[in-house]
Amino acid sequence: MLTANTSAAGLSAHVTGTGPSIVFLHSLLSDRGSLEPMVPLLSDRFRLVLLDLPGFGGSPRAGGLDAQADAVAAAVAAACPGETPILFGNGYGSFLALATALRHPHLSSGLFLAGCGAGFTEEGRGAFRFMAAKAGTDGLEAIAETAMLRLFPAAMAARVPQTLAERRAAFVATDPEVFGEACGILATLDLKDAARHLAVPVFACAGALDAATPPVMARELADLVPNGTFHEIPDCAHVPTLQAPAEVAVLLTGFVHTVEAPPEPVAASQAG
Repeated sequence: MLTANTSAAGLSAHVTGTGPSIVFLHSLLSDRGSLEPMVPLLSDRFRLVLLDLPGFGGSPRAGGLDAQADAVAAAVAAACPGETPILFGNGYGSFLALATALRHPHLSSGLFLAGCGAGFTEEGRGAFRFMAAKAGTDGLEAIAETAMLRLFPAAMAARVPQTLAERRAAFVATDPEVFGEACGILATLDLKDAARHLAVPVFACAGALDAATPPVMARELADLVPNGTFHEIPDCAHVPTLQAPAEVAVLLTGFVHTVEAPPEPVAASQAG
């Protein structure tokens, strides 16, 4: 099994495992490390490409949503030549995966999105404006507690203090300008009309306790796209890869097999 840290068309990536490829895009409030619990659960069956989003880790910045989607598309094409992989997105990564699939409809064979949607309510948009403004004036430390509560409800955080400390450290290490730009994108994002014409199937899931992207957003997205499935994960918040990795592995494996399955043949008696 090959494991390597590499560059895919400019974006930093960790590649491991053997089999059909799945490309992972992490949350804005976290980093690539939030995806690592999936590796031991999936790498014996799939080739996993864990990308650093533009501006994170070793990846250069890429401007607005369209430019970021194009950067992700180039990275996917470079990392998965000859394939149309599944794109997995969490949080901001899910919006970026959706935008990428809309701009590059033949790049992937399906989207598995956790903590997702096609646009936020005005209350949700206001939260991003507040965080961007606060981070811009006082730095990410000033909103670290707010950000962590969006990842982990208080009761859940108390059960995983080490994980919470790791996620907080990753968050405050984020480039504040990258964070502010992403908040600005999310505060104005509206992909609802475009999602109605999405060419690939979507599995839209959300943790029942997700305050950042509530389950109603994932359900709305699943209803909008031509081929969508909604699933709510109990006792889980915004980062299912950390909070319910075993269930995510089962759901993701099932989705991959569904996407790969050939269409049922039409019986001769039913044909024309």
